[in-house]
Amino acid sequence: MEMPNRYVYLMFQIDTNRLNSRQNLPFMNKLEQWHKNGVIDIEISEVAQHEARYGNNSLRNQKAMRYIFSETKSTTDDEIKMLEEIKSILFPNGPKNQNENNDIEIVFNAWKYSRILVTNDGASNKQPNGILGNLDKLRTLGIRVVRDNEAVSMVEQKIRERDNMVRMISEKYHKPLPNWIGKE
Repeated sequence: MEMPNRYVYLMFQIDTNRLNSRQNLPFMNKLEQWHKNGVIDIEISEVAQHEARYGNNSLRNQKAMRYIFSETKSTTDDEIKMLEEIKSILFPNGPKNQNENNDIEIVFNAWKYSRILVTNDGASNKQPNGILGNLDKLRTLGIRVVRDNEAVSMVEQKIRERDNMVRMISEKYHKPLPNWIGKE
């Protein structure tokens, strides 16, 4: 029996507000380290990448370009329908500006590419709705949205499960533990 690898089969897509170019978001730092170590996947949508590159912040530009990005190609009837459903949930009266259109596309990309969207958009006094303010409605469409601290908790749980399985396999088949076990 072959030992499992480090990957815990969680794929995240980050919103522009979680780009963490200054490394001052501790939960994102942890997610980024796991991504670097091959424990999880992190991607960004093309629209979020373009948002991040807007302006003259070279640090943010560089960080945005490090990630693989997904495109908002909505060519099938199901994809066109989903874009409309997301729009009606996030902005029932229609989007008022490009940022709101971008939010629709960012959520759509998470759905289309089966990623868990990590954001800090909405559910606050300043922005009561937004993406996080519509979690339940988005969940009914099969779209999973979390804050970065929730993403860290998800990964930690998967790491515990993986490590327990690796220990069991090691014991049962008398195989040495991988050097990364317990060091995430």
